[in-house]
Amino acid sequence: MRRIPRGIWVLLSANVVIALGYGFIAPALPSFARTFNVSFTAATAVVSAFAVMRLLFAPASGRLVGMFGERRIYLTGLLIVAASTLACAFANSYWQLLVFRAAGGIGSTMFSISAMALLIRMAPADIRGRVSGLFSAGFLIGSITGPLIGAALVGFGLRVPFVVYAVALLVASTVVATQLREVVAADQEQGPTAGLIGFRTALRDSAYRAILLSNFTQGWASMGVRVAVVPLFVTEGLDAGAGMAGIVLAVYAGGNVLAILVAGRLSDRFGRRPVMLPGLVITVVATVLLGFSPGIGVALGLSVLAGIGSGLFAPTHQAALADVLGNRQQGGSALAAFGMSSDLGAVTGPVVVGFVADRVGFGPAFVLTGVVAAVALVAWLFARETAPAIVGGAGPILTSAENETPAGEGR
Repeated sequence: MRRIPRGIWVLLSANVVIALGYGFIAPALPSFARTFNVSFTAATAVVSAFAVMRLLFAPASGRLVGMFGERRIYLTGLLIVAASTLACAFANSYWQLLVFRAAGGIGSTMFSISAMALLIRMAPADIRGRVSGLFSAGFLIGSITGPLIGAALVGFGLRVPFVVYAVALLVASTVVATQLREVVAADQEQGPTAGLIGFRTALRDSAYRAILLSNFTQGWASMGVRVAVVPLFVTEGLDAGAGMAGIVLAVYAGGNVLAILVAGRLSDRFGRRPVMLPGLVITVVATVLLGFSPGIGVALGLSVLAGIGSGLFAPTHQAALADVLGNRQQGGSALAAFGMSSDLGAVTGPVVVGFVADRVGFGPAFVLTGVVAAVALVAWLFARETAPAIVGGAGPILTSAENETPAGEGR
């Protein structure tokens, strides 16, 4: 079995640190905002501001990656988040906190888009699924354990988690700056590298369209509804305690980890669609039924299934994205749109589903989320297979004069 290149391990390690740090501040951020005597709505707006800035700045981040190279923008993004997080620790008013946290969203989208571009360029074609699985697993493990550490740090003061996260990001930046050297995988060196695939060009590919929809589903269901609405369903709909809501989220994460660990390898061997389709089917069924759970036991079982479904398709569509874009993609609007699709789902999902739950109940609310996943499922039913082991190639099939400007130096 081919070994994973050293540079990818550097990126994977930094990804764990980033996810851990995000978890550090998650328990503290709303409470810290409340210390400035603002409403609950204003406190949650600090959380939303980060996601909104990620969404708004994604197109510019894609262009910056194309102009200056992945490594430079990755490091710049890390340093921006480190500076904004440290500034949050010393905020003296609510508005300072809001502005500092929003600025972190800009840096976040810079390093997330450039990290994906680096993985696309550095991962050998025959292990893209495996690399994507490890990337997703690292983020998930960090996001699970981070809040536990963050809860302990809060005991030393609400500002402490921000300082610790900023220091962790500076350490990660130093490691990446000294240890990462961007190298195109050997099996991609002969591929088309002259320009960047534009969004309109990529959109002609049935696989790319399906990838956008499944990534939107990931943001809507896994990053948005799961965090914001599922705990309310457990406490309000099933009359269980807040502690049980945490257990429901934990078993979802457990199912997620189990599936992620095998999804990447399976998609490398058997293709992307044979893994994507079952994952989306499981997600649709488990999500629709969740809102009609008669008790907490059924809800726990369905949460495990939903986690497995998400774990099957989340890393797989990342690998499919690498197949579609190939090593000539080092940023640009096609990659930026991929990141935006998830952020858009994460921002709109909780609001829309929460509104439906408030008006007609949790059952229809979760049916709506199932419908979102079903749309992605239909798109994948008609999408082409992209895995190199199945189609017999490592690069994209798209060719067009519409490609964007060739990338600048800093490769």
